[in-house]
Amino acid sequence: MKGAPVAVSDDERELVGPESGPVSTAERTDPRWRTAVRTTGEVLITLGIVVLLFVTYELVVTDWFSAEKQADAEARLDDRWAEPQRQLHLDPADGEAFARLYIPAFGPDYRFTIQEGVGPDALEVGPGHYKGTAWPGEPGNFAVAGHRVGKGAPFNDLDLLNSCDAIVVETSTDFFVYRMLPKQEELAGWAEGRGRDPKCAGVPTLRDLPDYEETVGRRIVTPDRGDAVAPVPYRAHSLTPPVGRAPLVTLTTCHPQFSDRERLIIHGALVKQLAKAPGAGYPELLKAIGEA
Repeated sequence: MKGAPVAVSDDERELVGPESGPVSTAERTDPRWRTAVRTTGEVLITLGIVVLLFVTYELVVTDWFSAEKQADAEARLDDRWAEPQRQLHLDPADGEAFARLYIPAFGPDYRFTIQEGVGPDALEVGPGHYKGTAWPGEPGNFAVAGHRVGKGAPFNDLDLLNSCDAIVVETSTDFFVYRMLPKQEELAGWAEGRGRDPKCAGVPTLRDLPDYEETVGRRIVTPDRGDAVAPVPYRAHSLTPPVGRAPLVTLTTCHPQFSDRERLIIHGALVKQLAKAPGAGYPELLKAIGEA
C-alpha cells in the first residue's frame, strides 16, 4: 500500500535528487574537489615546464653561448701569441685570455683559455684567474675559478681528479706542469704507498713546510674561505716570504654539483716547467711528461 508523499524541508531537499534518492556528502562535493585537483595539477605542470626550461637553458643554451665565446677567445689568444714580439710579461685586461688550461685526465680534447678575473663575464668564457694571485710558475698560489654546471662547465668533473694528476698551464712561452697534491687520507705512508707511482715523482706533501699543514690535494670548504686562494692557502696572514712560498695552482668551483652551498678546492704543486719550442705543442708535451 502506497503511503502519502513524505514532506521534506528546504535543507533536506538539497540532499535529495529528483529521482535517484539521497546524495552523499562526498558526491555532493566531488565536482569542486575535481576542479581543485585539476587546477593544482595544471599549476604543477606549468611549474614543471618552467623548471625544465630553466634547467635546459642553464645546461644546454648557456653551454652554446660559452662555446662561442671560448672559440673567439682561443682565436684571439692564438693571434696574440703569433705576433713577432710575444707578450713576455703578463698584464692582461679584465676578461682577457692570457693562458690555456689542460687536464690530461679529462681527455686530449680538454682545453680552455684562462681569462683575467672571476667576474660573471669572464667565467662565461671559461676559467678565470683570481686577480692578485700568482702568475703561472711563480712562487705562491696561481688560483683559478670555473663553473661546474652550465656556461661551458669547465670544472664539472673536478671531483674526479686524483693525487698526482697533471694540471697543465700554457703561456706564450712555457708549459707549466702542476700535479695534484696528496689527499689528506694519503699523507700517512705517502712515500711507501701512492708516492711510489712514477707519476708522483716530485709531488711533495707540504706537511713539513711551515703554514702549509692545511694544504692538501682536495678540500671541501664553506664559501667564506676566501683564504683558500691566499699566497699560502688558508694562511691569509702568513709571514712566509715570497721566495719561500711553494709554487702552487688552486682550482675552485661550487660543491656539490647543482649547488653553491660549499666550494670544492683542488691544490697542485709545480713539478716541471718546459719552454715552448717551434713545432712542439701540447701533444708533444704529453709524451714528455708520460701522459700520452
